[in-house]
Amino acid sequence: MALPTAVADADARRADLRRMKRTATGLLLAATAVFLVARVLEEDASWLGFVRATAEAAMVGAIADWFAVTALFRHPLGIPIPHTAIIPNRKDDIGRGLGTFVQQHFLTRDVVEERLAGVSLAARLGDWLTEPGNAERVGDQLGGVLRTTLDTLKDEDVQETLEVAVATRVRAIEAGPVLAKGLELVVADGRHQEVLSVLLRRVAEAVTDNEEVLRSRLQAETPWWVPDRFDDRIFDRVHTGVQRFLHEVADDTAHPMRATFDERITTLADQLARSPSMRARADALKEELVQHPAVREWSSTMWADIKASLLAHADDPESDLRLRLVGAARSFGERLRDDPTLQARVDGWVASTAVEVVERSKGEVGEVIASTVARWDSTEATDRIELQVGRDLQFIRINGTVVGGLAGLVIYSVGKLIG
Repeated sequence: MALPTAVADADARRADLRRMKRTATGLLLAATAVFLVARVLEEDASWLGFVRATAEAAMVGAIADWFAVTALFRHPLGIPIPHTAIIPNRKDDIGRGLGTFVQQHFLTRDVVEERLAGVSLAARLGDWLTEPGNAERVGDQLGGVLRTTLDTLKDEDVQETLEVAVATRVRAIEAGPVLAKGLELVVADGRHQEVLSVLLRRVAEAVTDNEEVLRSRLQAETPWWVPDRFDDRIFDRVHTGVQRFLHEVADDTAHPMRATFDERITTLADQLARSPSMRARADALKEELVQHPAVREWSSTMWADIKASLLAHADDPESDLRLRLVGAARSFGERLRDDPTLQARVDGWVASTAVEVVERSKGEVGEVIASTVARWDSTEATDRIELQVGRDLQFIRINGTVVGGLAGLVIYSVGKLIG
C-alpha cells in the first residue's frame, strides 16, 4: 500500500538530509586525511605546504560551519554550550515570531488584492461548471448539503417558526376587503351560479334523504288534536313543493331567485369592503380561524410534509429538484464564462470578501501558528524544521570546507610571497 503523501515526502526529505550530511562529513574527513599526509611528507616536498595549508583551512571551515549548523538544532557533541540548541530552546518564540511575520507580511489587504487582481476566479469557475459532469457533481453536493441541513434543523423549532409566520402573515391581511374582492370576481365570472346550482341540488337530495326525520318533526310541531292523515297530506305537499322549487332554481339560470341571490352577494361584498362593522366581523372570524385547532395542527404538520418532500427530492438524482439544481449550476457556469460584467462583479465580491476575512482573522491565524508550534514537542519541532531546511544547511558545511580551503591557500601563498 502506498504511503500517504505527507509521510512519503518526509521520508524523502530525511533520506536527502542523511545523504547531504554524509557528503559534508566526507569532505571534512577527506580534508583531514589530506592534511595528515601533506604534513608528514611536507619536509621532503616543500610544495606540499600549499596542500597542507589548504587542507588545514578546509578543516577549520568545515568544523566551524558544522558547529554553527548543529548549534541550531542541538548541542554539538551533546555538550550544553551556551547559545546552542537554539530551535529547541526557543521553539515558542520562533512560533510567535513566525505567526507575527505571516500576519504582518502575508495576511494584508495589499497582498490579497494584488494576488487576486490577476486571477479571474469567476471565469475559471464558469469554465469548470460547463465541463461535462461538473454541474452534476455540484448538484450532488448541493443535495447532500440540503439533506445535512434538514437533518440538523430541529423540527420543533422550525414548526413553531412556520406557525408563527403563517399566523403573523394572516393577521396582517385585512379580511373584509379581500373577501369583498373575491366575491366580486366570483360574481363577475358567473361561476357562483354553478356553485349555487350544485348547492341547491345537494339541498334537494338532503330533503329527500331525510324525509322521515322531517315528517317526524312536523308531527311533533302540530297540535295533538290534528289527525295524522292531515299531517301526512300537508307534509307530502310541502315536501314535494320544496323539492320541485329547489330543482327549478337549480336548473333555470334565469330564475328570479338567482337575481335576488346576486343582489345579496353584491350587497355583502360592498359591506365587507366599506362597512367598519362588517370588516370587524370578518377580522374576528379570521382570528377565530387562526386560533382554530385544525389550522394550528395543519401549520404544525406542514413542516413535516415539506421536509419529507425535500429529503425525497434530495436523495433522488432524477428528481425535479436535483435536475433543477444541476441545470441552475450549468446555467450559472455559462453566464460566468461568457458574461464579463458578471465576472467582474463576482471577482469583486470574492476580493472584497477575501480581504474582509483576512482583516478579521489574521490575528487568529497568527495565534494558530504560534499555538501549533507551542504544542509541538521540542524534538518534534526540531525534526520538522530540520527536515525542511537541513539539506540546504548542509551546503553551508560544504561551502565552508571549500571556501575555508581556498582562503587557507591564499593566506599561505601571500605569506610565502611576503616572507
